[in-house]
This record gives sequence, C-alpha cells and structure tokens, in this order.
Amino acid sequence: MKNKDQSSGTLYCESLTGYRRWPTREVAIGNLPLGGSNPIRIQSMTTTATRDSEATVAQSIRLFEAGSEYVRITAPSKRDAENLADIKSKLREAGYDQPLIADIHFTPNAAEIAAGIVEKVRVNPGNYADKKKFETHDYSDEAYAAELERIKKKFLPLVRLCKANGTAMRIGTNHGSLSDRIMSRYGDTPLGMVESAMEFLRICEEEGFHDIVLSMKASNPQVMVQAYRLLVKTMKENGMNYPLHLGVTEAGDGEDARIKSAMGIGALLEDGLGDTIRVSLTEKPEAEIPVARELVNRYAGRAGHDPIESIDSLPYDPYVYRRRESRKVSNIGGGQVPVVVADMRDADMGNPLLLKAIGYHYDLLLDKWQIRDNAADFIFTGDRTPQYALPGTLRTIVNAGAWSPGEKGSFPLFRAEEYPGSAMRSDLMNFISLNIHDMSESLLEALKKDRTAVLVLESSNRAAMPEMRRAFIRLMDQKIAVPVLIRREYLHESPEQFTLFSATDAGALLLDGMGDGLWLNARNVDSEKINNVAFGILQASRTRITRTEYISCPSCGRTLFDLEETTARIRKATRHLKGVKIGIMGCIVNGPGEMADADYGYVGSGPGKITLYKGQEVIKRNIPESDALEELIALIRAHGDWADAETL
Repeated sequence: MKNKDQSSGTLYCESLTGYRRWPTREVAIGNLPLGGSNPIRIQSMTTTATRDSEATVAQSIRLFEAGSEYVRITAPSKRDAENLADIKSKLREAGYDQPLIADIHFTPNAAEIAAGIVEKVRVNPGNYADKKKFETHDYSDEAYAAELERIKKKFLPLVRLCKANGTAMRIGTNHGSLSDRIMSRYGDTPLGMVESAMEFLRICEEEGFHDIVLSMKASNPQVMVQAYRLLVKTMKENGMNYPLHLGVTEAGDGEDARIKSAMGIGALLEDGLGDTIRVSLTEKPEAEIPVARELVNRYAGRAGHDPIESIDSLPYDPYVYRRRESRKVSNIGGGQVPVVVADMRDADMGNPLLLKAIGYHYDLLLDKWQIRDNAADFIFTGDRTPQYALPGTLRTIVNAGAWSPGEKGSFPLFRAEEYPGSAMRSDLMNFISLNIHDMSESLLEALKKDRTAVLVLESSNRAAMPEMRRAFIRLMDQKIAVPVLIRREYLHESPEQFTLFSATDAGALLLDGMGDGLWLNARNVDSEKINNVAFGILQASRTRITRTEYISCPSCGRTLFDLEETTARIRKATRHLKGVKIGIMGCIVNGPGEMADADYGYVGSGPGKITLYKGQEVIKRNIPESDALEELIALIRAHGDWADAETL
C-alpha cells in the first residue's frame, strides 16, 4: 500500500523524518490547559475508595507532589460523584489547585453530577450508553441510525452540562470495551475503536462543544498505536485536531509493564503525537510518574536532531501490521522469529558460567547445558573467541579481522566499507554493520544478490528510530530482502532509561514489521537485564513469545482486592506458562471486555469474591478469594495450557 506524501494531510503525523508535534487545539482544563503549544502533560489515577475523602485527598497530594499534573478519580455511582466536591474542597484548602478528572463507566447520572464539580470528565463510549452482552447483530442502516439517535439522547445532557460549566471531556475508547453495536459493524479493530469515539465526537461538534480530549487505549501496543494513527488520520480528513491522551491500558507491573508502555506511548511520541500521557502500572500510582516523566523528557530537545531524508510515500500500511519480507539466511529472516544477540565483547571468554545471564546454565557435575526460553541466539565477542565449547544453539559473531573460516558456528562482522572488497567471507552468513549514511547505491545493489548477508543497522542520530525507519524504507523501496538486525547502544542511560528508550526505539520499528533481530548494549546495565529487556521487547511487540503475558489493570477506587499482592501471587504461580495471557482485573468494569484477548481472566466480582473467565466466557462465579488462585490453576489445567515449572 502506498500513502501520499504527508504534505497532502492524509498521513497520521506532521512528518516521519523531522520531529514536529502535531498541532492540536488547546483545551482548557482548570488552570492547566492541554494541547496546542503546551508541554506534554503527565497524569495518574487514585486507587482509593472515592467516598473515603481523607485517603483520596492524601493520595492525590502524593501524586501532585510526585509531579502528576492532573489526577483522575473514579466515580462509579452518584454518591461517589457527589463526594468529589468534598475531595476537591479539601485539596483546595490544603493549597492544591491542580485539575481533577472524574472517571465514568456505565453511569451517566454520575457523569452529570461530576461535570458540575471537577475540571474534566472521562467517559468510555463503549459503555456510557450501552450494556455489553457480547452479542452480534446484523444492523440495517436504518436500525444503526436509530441506535445512534438513542446514544445521542443519553449523551446530550452531559455534553450540554460540560459546555455550560466549562468542563472538559475525554472521550476514552478502550479496545476491550467496544459496544456490541461497534463490534457487529466494524469488528474488534482499530477502525472500530476510532468509530466508537467519532460517534460521540460528532454529537459534541453538533452542539458546538470542543473542549475534548481523545484516547484509544489497548493492552496490546500494536493495536493501540494503529488506533491512534488512524484516529489522527480520520481527524485530519475531517478538519479536526483534538488533543490526544496516550496510554497502554492494563500494562501490568514491573519491567514488562514499562516495556509495553514505552513501546506504545514512545512509538507515538516519536512521531509528534500525544498531549498528555498516563503510564498504567499495577503498582502504587506514584510509581507511574517518574516513568512518564522519563518518556516525555526525552523529546524536550528532539526538534534539533540531525536531518533525515524525507519520505515521499510509504511502502507499508501503518494502520495494519505486516512483517517486512526478508530472505532466510540461516536462522535469521524469512519469517522466522527475531533473534537476540548478546554483546559480550568485554566478558571473560574463559568462564562459561557467565552465559547464565543470557539464558544458558552450565551444570559442572552433569557436564550439560540447560537452556531457557529467553536464551540469546548469538553472542558478539569482538576480537576474541570463547575458550570453551558453547551449547549447540548458541553461535558467535566476531569482528571480521579476527574471524577464522574453520570455526564452526562463528560468523564475521564487517564494517560497510570493508565488506565489498573482502576476500574472506563465510559461505553461510556474513554480518555487515552500517548506518543509513553507509547505504551507497553500489552496496545496496550488491546486497540484492547476496544470499549470505545480514545487515546490522545502527544510528547515532538523536532521532535514531526515525532514521532507522528511513533506512528500512529505502530497502523496501528498492526491494532488497536482506535480513536486518536492529542494533542500539546506550552509553549514558540509567537502567530504567535503557528499558524505556530501547523499548521505544526497537519496539516502534517492530510494531511496523521491521527487524529480524535485536542487538542491544548499555554501558550501565548488566547483561542479564539487557537480555531480559530484549526478549521483553519482542514479547510486547508479539513478534517472539517466550513468557506468560499479564494484562493487569492499574487499580482504582473500584478495585475489589489488593491488585499488587494478587498480581504478584498469580505471576509467581504461572510465570512459566509460555504464551499464555492472563487478565487480572479489579472489578467488572475492567473485566471481560477490558481483558480483550486474554486467555484466562481473574476478575473481582464483589468484596472477597472472584469470577474466573476462559476468554470472555464466565466459568466460575463468586469464588472466595482464598480459593481463587487454585481454581485458576485448575481452570488452566482443564483447558490443556498448564505445564509444571522447571527450575534453571
């Protein structure tokens, strides 16, 4: 698919090669406006019971002190919504005048109350006027129009109240809670997510109400990124420019959640999209703020990056995933899962125990290797070779000058300028390190015919991801099917920054189908973490599955159990179930719909009660929380997805 030049206004951002934020309209939200030329705002959400004013005020203050510019509070009932006035009053008395946001699901009357109290109201178009029954309907155009008229009658009172009170609104679509109406006509797709928001947005526009923020959240970063892109494209085609709230919903906790969030949010920030972000972690809400701040701060000076050749058209569809076609060279490319290279040039090549950090444990007594699912496929050893026999699945990459043709499982790494004239090459596989400036016409022409070449793509540009994307596009335009490894080196970043930035840089490319492997290195990060992050990026992009995936909500005042503790217990018991997706939801609002594509669901259905799901089907209702983990394990066993854990 070809897309017209971005100057035509049909593409999803201002530029794919020169960092520029998409110019959105400014929306007044209390004393902190959003969009326009304002900085990217950071926000979070309280986890306390809304009717517990003291606890909610205390947590809101902690969030404001941590750097949250807006705080969102759930209002699941009229009484909760009414209590927002007490919370706001107490915060103002304590000297905090930052905007408050009411989070609404299912209860229009609560939204209407909140609109007269707080500075912004969030509604979910999937459940504001609909009750999800997971039913498919074959709507005629007339019947569909009647449904839209029904929605309009339910939604108009809130629109008019917000307009009269100067209250902003977020129309927040969630991938997992699309209405049966949308699912019946558009399916479980980014297009369905966009149309869900547009139905409500058109009603607002008819009323002349424009203080609106939009979001397209999903737990799958690929779906999330495609939906936001398609939303912007749709808005541009309709002369709209409403600001965007970015977030990967139900990301979970720990490193995996940070990778997933950075991948989705970062991929959009790279292209200048996003006016406010919320990183959803199943942790204390204060933990979300420094993660969000790191993501946002990275773009403070991005506009002055080294120039990148412009893109006239795209050889791929940015709204539909399709992996770039590459030829198979040994175990790289050709539709095989992306490989991982561990950079061990500074490691002790005489100590096999060091390989444990990258997934290989040598048992001295048995004289055998034990190999984990997240074991690296290659090690780079610079000018040296290991002084011991490697496990059969692990291969080495060495600098071309130190490479010996007789070394089994060893392959040379050439610089771009030395490869064309090299006399000594591998008959099986040769790695060529280069950046976009090394991609001469003569080299590219030679690569078309070279069945042994694997490119190792690098960039020193501050806008590394767009520059590397431009290199991939050049290969695609010239129909060069050589496999490509994405290589990124982080010299000064902290371990946390490494996790977030590598997930953004590599993840954004993988989400567009680019890349046949990852080669990451960081001066301030140990090799085990680097290896785990590499596999975490592949997992989050759904390009190589090596572990259990958890879709876990970040907790709020609706939550019916301790999400952090429960998630930790479920993770401990199930983390060895490769490829299984488990949704852990605090309440029915974030239940079967929000889990989207989870295989199994653990959902709070009442105080001390859990309901278990297989997909979106209820299997057991209202199990005592004390028995729920064992029941979940039994459910997984019954469906053939259980395996006993192995120790390494």
